[in-house]
Formats: sequence, C-alpha cells, structure tokens
Amino acid sequence: MTGPVIETRSAAEAAEELVVLLSLDGRAIGTAPKASVHGADTPLHLAFSAYLFNDQGQLLLTQRAHDKATFPSVWTNSACGHPAPGEGLAEAVHRRAATELGLRVDDLRLVLPRFSYRAEMDGVVEWELCPVLVGRVDGVLSPDPAEVAGTDWVDWREFVVQVLAGRRDVSAWCREQVEALERLGPGPDAWPTADPAELPPALDGLPGQRRG
Repeated sequence: MTGPVIETRSAAEAAEELVVLLSLDGRAIGTAPKASVHGADTPLHLAFSAYLFNDQGQLLLTQRAHDKATFPSVWTNSACGHPAPGEGLAEAVHRRAATELGLRVDDLRLVLPRFSYRAEMDGVVEWELCPVLVGRVDGVLSPDPAEVAGTDWVDWREFVVQVLAGRRDVSAWCREQVEALERLGPGPDAWPTADPAELPPALDGLPGQRRG
C-alpha cells in the first residue's frame, strides 16, 4: 500500500485560485477568483467531480469542511474542484486528490463529459459545467481538514439505493450524478469511457483532452 501524498498550499495561494468562466455552450470567456465568484449570482464556470474506488470496490465519500463558503458540512462524492486556467482535466483531478485527500489516483476515466447543474444553499449558488470521472485509489487517506471534515467508504450499490430513495443526504450535484451514473450501468466496471470530444470546448487543446 502506498503512503500518503503530502502537498500543501499557502493561504495566499488558495486565495488566489482562479476558476474558468464559461458561456452557455461551454466556451471559456474569462477567469475570476474562486474566493469571490460564488454568491447569489454565481456565473457558470468549469469544475469536475471524481468518484474514487478502492480495490474492494467501495466508493470514497467525503464531508465538506464545516467552514467552507459553499455547501459546508455536506457529504458528497470523493473529490470536487475546478481546473485552473490552462490545466487539463486529469491534471486537476490528480492535483485535488493529492492536496485534499493525500491520495494518488490510478486508472482515471471520463464517464460524464457534459454534466452540469445549478444548486443553492443558504443563498449561495453553485452553477457548474462539471465533467465526471472515475478512478481507483490504493493508499492511506490523509485529508486536509481545511477541505474535508470526514470520510467514509461505502458499497456502491447500497449507496445508490439509499440516494435514489432519499435515505442518504448528499450534495445536489452528487445526487444528480448518481442518477446519471446509474443509467450508465450497475457499477464503475460497467460504465463506458466517454469520448473526450464531448468535453466542453473550454478544455480544447489542454493536456489529456485530445479531441476527435
């Protein structure tokens, strides 16, 4: 079993993190500081969601830190984040998994290239074009407490049943993604790898986003 990947960022670096703003058809139209972009009128921007499984086929769930500006304390999928300007999707997932969870990700695959959602909590809106990826992890969790308040490993089929029946509270985007993933197949081994050509145009020409 591999040890944790330890990567840290200063508070100043985190505060300067930029997100990619998008047109309705998924083209990049600018950037904005992550710290200031979320509010009552959050613009559409680029994000990702990752579903990470261990060798036993269990899904890693994470609870968002209690003091996060958006959706604090909410349980959700393994990792979420925003590709930086000029950063490829796979690069962003690997970066986020390392800094937030202390994990390396293997066998990363794109499964929902055009997923998007809009959700609100306590007057703060999330509006994202958010491709979904699946990967495998084998290591020791080392969560960043500034990002993650809790973790849990769950059986995928039990999780799906609970979410779809309304018996497990998860983030709005996770609930919609679970519904979409269930339509692809009963579990990650059955989910087909999506064509990168279906990704938002904002990701054209970036590392790992070979199109056509």
